[in-house]
Amino acid sequence: MHSTRGRANVLRMAMAGRLGEAGLDEHGIKEVLDLCLECRACKSECPVGVDMGRYKSEYLAWQWARHGTPLRARVLGHVHDLARWGSRLAPLSNLLASSGFGRWVNEKLLQIDARRVPPAFSRDTWQEWFAGRTEKAPDVYFFNDTFTNYYNPHIGIAAAEVLASGGISCGLAPNVCCGRGLISQGLLGEAQAGARRNTELLYGLAASGATFLFCEPSCLSAIRDDVPALLRGEEQRKAEEVAKAALLWEEFVEREAAGGRLKLNLNQGPEEIILHGHCHQKSMGLLAPAQALLSRVPGAKLTTLDSGCCGMAGSFGYGKEHYEVSKAIGERRLLPAARSLKAGQVLVAAGVSCRHQVHDFTGKQASHPAVLLRSLLASL
Repeated sequence: MHSTRGRANVLRMAMAGRLGEAGLDEHGIKEVLDLCLECRACKSECPVGVDMGRYKSEYLAWQWARHGTPLRARVLGHVHDLARWGSRLAPLSNLLASSGFGRWVNEKLLQIDARRVPPAFSRDTWQEWFAGRTEKAPDVYFFNDTFTNYYNPHIGIAAAEVLASGGISCGLAPNVCCGRGLISQGLLGEAQAGARRNTELLYGLAASGATFLFCEPSCLSAIRDDVPALLRGEEQRKAEEVAKAALLWEEFVEREAAGGRLKLNLNQGPEEIILHGHCHQKSMGLLAPAQALLSRVPGAKLTTLDSGCCGMAGSFGYGKEHYEVSKAIGERRLLPAARSLKAGQVLVAAGVSCRHQVHDFTGKQASHPAVLLRSLLASL
């Protein structure tokens, strides 16, 4: 029942009335869907393209409409609002959230495992760094995602500086949150409103030939896959145009470097770069560009882990009921590889969830590709 085929068959049977009067309200369906990580691997690997992550979101939306939305779903779904206020109140918000008392409250109110240490908010945001630096007519626009802006602005800064070193000017797109948190928690009505807003804000730029770069793979997959699916008619057509203009940062940098339009002047790199691919990065076929880009680092051997999902899977790993299975998934390949890192080896992961999972269970740091390349620039 925990295979993609099993989950799909249970949903099909429920909708066909073969599970009795309860139908989709059958308690077992929630159990069947509970361990779906929404990794989107099934979308690319299933012969008929079953997208179980989307089915899970739609099922949750149906459940919340009938029985009310749980507090945890509301809080985790609105991660953008949480991050904005956490950033404004940092460092006090970080002290409270990471304290034993704060984690105890989270476990009691939200069933977020107290053994999890939440990621730290950044007082300074990526958007603030860009203020006064944005070009009047930038060559490319960064999508200002929640995780880079409020938690890891150093990643966005590094990504922009690598491009600047090659003569490519950058600006910030006038976007709102991509809706990944809302979608994963089944808050599809609000996600649809955000999808409309992003389409309104970005379509004009996309129609004029603009390119939107993403540092976070899960946000890119929301704009490429989920936003068009949430809309209909002319709005959907415009969303599809925006999706065509959206690229992962590594995808763009490798394309421009391969075409001779961006010169990467890099110093000698580490002895070995160990790459862990984000699930959504792999589901969109974007691991290869990252591999090609990191292979350009002088003197470095590239090893790609056969690691599957890191186990964090967005907010999945925070749940008290998921803590052990989240750890077990990571222990398959990723966490042992992180623990065994030696001098001269660097672990690279584009996903914020992946990096946090590594730090939570091993205390080691994984780097975003942009941060690694920025550290190796011969000049800026």
